[in-house]
Amino acid sequence: MRDFHFPGRSPARATEAMVATSHPLASAAALALLREGGNAIDAAICAAAVLAVVEPQSTGIGGDVFCLYVPGGEGEVIAFNGAGRAPSGAHVDWYEERGFQAIPTDSAHAVTIPGAVDAWCRLSADHGRTPLERVLAPAIHYAWNGYVVQDRVGADWSDARALLVRDETAARIFLPAGAVPKAGDVHRQPELAESLRRIARHGRGGFYEGEVAEDLVSRLKAGGGLHTLEDFAAAQGSYAAPVKTTYRGAEIWQMPPSNQGLTALLMLNLLSGFDLAGLDPLGAARFHLEIEAGRLAYQVRDALVADPGQARVDVGGILSKTYADRLRARIAPDRALELPHAVMEPSDTVYLSVVDADRNAVSFINSTYWSFGSGLVGPKSGVVLQNRGAGFRIDRSHPNCIAAGKQPLHTIMPGMAMRDGRVLAPFGVMGGDYQPFGNVHVLTNVLDYGMDPQAAIDFPRAFHNRGGAVVERSVPPAVMRGLQERGHLVGIAEEALGGGQMIVIDWDRGTLTGGSDPRKDGLAIGY
Repeated sequence: MRDFHFPGRSPARATEAMVATSHPLASAAALALLREGGNAIDAAICAAAVLAVVEPQSTGIGGDVFCLYVPGGEGEVIAFNGAGRAPSGAHVDWYEERGFQAIPTDSAHAVTIPGAVDAWCRLSADHGRTPLERVLAPAIHYAWNGYVVQDRVGADWSDARALLVRDETAARIFLPAGAVPKAGDVHRQPELAESLRRIARHGRGGFYEGEVAEDLVSRLKAGGGLHTLEDFAAAQGSYAAPVKTTYRGAEIWQMPPSNQGLTALLMLNLLSGFDLAGLDPLGAARFHLEIEAGRLAYQVRDALVADPGQARVDVGGILSKTYADRLRARIAPDRALELPHAVMEPSDTVYLSVVDADRNAVSFINSTYWSFGSGLVGPKSGVVLQNRGAGFRIDRSHPNCIAAGKQPLHTIMPGMAMRDGRVLAPFGVMGGDYQPFGNVHVLTNVLDYGMDPQAAIDFPRAFHNRGGAVVERSVPPAVMRGLQERGHLVGIAEEALGGGQMIVIDWDRGTLTGGSDPRKDGLAIGY
């Protein structure tokens, strides 16, 4: 139980249905749809569409989607891969001939064909029960009539100004009168509203064919991109076989590669050999073990995770207990490992959880990757284009080397925890490369320390980047000293680490308990 003497937030509690998102307008719109009789898939798409308008730095219809879905809250975990692919003309020799060492994050070459709209339409048709026009209506309303800029959104927006001024359309839409909108200002995106209307009327064809696709391809070609109308018309997501591990009696499910979800599963496998519950949850020993498990797991990710359609990824081997035992033997409780320095990148993403009255459970994540993605915006459509292609390598020997029609290493990762064949919690923590750390930290807060979802999400966080540990300001000085004594270089994180949502289902009591990250603007709400 939280100490009511201190600032904080109690978890949301309800019996019928619950939504947890990073923005109050998205949570409210999705909850209203649930009250009308929509299901969890309808509500998830509705929330994601609103977020695509009101959190333009984090997500949009020019980005990608991953979804885990458990109908009725028990049985099969359905996974949908809505990640975009490199254009058909993207061959590594083309980049080598022009001297590329990496894919520039703010270039047309970083833009993979967006997968979000196809994923929304496919999931709506296969699992929803509300017409797409109704599902997208709140997003269209806010894009056309305007929405109030929230505090975290405004702060992120301000940080992106240097990127936005580089693109004429981005500057026109997102720097009205040449200024960054501030918290409390009202902002409109009428071009995006028209694009959303086309999708509402025509489904995926309203985005991947016709005026919107022509606008986006024209913009990309003007920036030197290799994209074609045929690439957009052919874009299609797919159902996938999710991957899992077992931790403290719960099954933890993630998306398969090229998603980085197995990084979190490998971290859990490594931590399963330690008695975390016997350690202080806010102690140096606990943070040290998480950091070391993460450092080892990220090495595996960076070396091996790629699009399994174009590279061999031994998922079974990576997630085997034997492999975890061998890696875990390298972890010492009293000293940091000597490992190459990794450079981890943040990103702006939205993650949301939904559980409806039938206990359909959805874990849903939508992103344009870096803040405002590539910074390139369709002049007529108002669509912000992602920069997921920056995740590719220009290295023929690497499994994640860029290639035609290939999906890059993808950071956004929805999670689903189950126990005894039933959903325990849809959960996720956004934040680019931080996400495996965040997912594991929140999950162990629940499974090892018995925290409720809000407490688990609120709890102080640490990460490892560029050769040192970074911690949030809420981490006590004694913990920082304890990490330093174990050989970690320790500093304060420039920004709060990530942002997440979780909804726990209590089947015995018939209740839902949700949490939403105070590091963002959102909330969990139910009825």
